[in-house]
Amino acid sequence: MTKKQRYEAVIAYFSQAMPEAKTELHYQTPFELLVAVMLSAQCTDKRINQVTPALFQAFPTPQALAQATPEAVFEYIHSVSYPNNKARHLVAMARMLVERYGGEVPPLGEDLEKLPGVGRKTANVIQAVVFQKARMAVDTHVFRVSHRIGLVPPSCTTPLSVEKQLTAHFPASIIPLAHHWLILHGRYVCTARNPRCVQCGLLGVCLQKL
Repeated sequence: MTKKQRYEAVIAYFSQAMPEAKTELHYQTPFELLVAVMLSAQCTDKRINQVTPALFQAFPTPQALAQATPEAVFEYIHSVSYPNNKARHLVAMARMLVERYGGEVPPLGEDLEKLPGVGRKTANVIQAVVFQKARMAVDTHVFRVSHRIGLVPPSCTTPLSVEKQLTAHFPASIIPLAHHWLILHGRYVCTARNPRCVQCGLLGVCLQKL
């Protein structure tokens, strides 16, 4: 099977199995999604969705969050991973949004990555989900799944190298959707431990049937 055929098979499967895949984080605005994605680092979406309703009620806009103290934000997010660092980053991020971008989440990756606490992965998520840009955020699920089913070679040992491979071989128009395909497949089927291979529709192309 050629790489082109492998990608075609993966696209065909997911197009049928998950035609409307989307983030499991709950949000109403680009600002809320940015906050949720920042909080989700090394934490489950389920936990973040339990925390954000009260947080968004207390700080519904960048302006409101910019006026808060990290200590006040900490009270709402203390149950997530690394709450002290995330509280500081959230407040600093909101202040920069207000001061530099007029309270609007910027669409460009280079601007997003200037925000405190925002790295390439978070910037790619925002660009893909909010602005429908051809950006592939590589988390642990995407990294694992793309290697197991042979979308990227073993030589791709960094998230950036995986990102480049995936964006080069998925059609640009479906990259925002493919991002969710790989995340959700890794979260519920191709799990790190005890993958559910009997439930997987990709066994025909998988390189690591476990």
